[in-house]
Amino acid sequence: MGLLERLRKEWFILGIVLVITVARLEPAVGVKGGPLKPEITITYIAVSAIFFNSGLSLKTELADSWLHASSCVFCSNFNQSCWWK
Repeated sequence: MGLLERLRKEWFILGIVLVITVARLEPAVGVKGGPLKPEITITYIAVSAIFFNSGLSLKTELADSWLHASSCVFCSNFNQSCWWK
């Protein structure tokens, strides 16, 4: 396995090492109130990206069945609530 192939295979670990190295060299970028605004980016953007990414990895069969089941539950609850007023 050549060096380029190895780098392509281990891109995630290399990216983590690169980010940790940059954070070690320039910690002022990630401090509270710094240019990255971690109080906003970590709280909202990073969490949203994690959930979006995990949603993309779901199998479509599972998502289709869940969507169907949740719509059936919603409709049945909505219909019953309309009947029992």
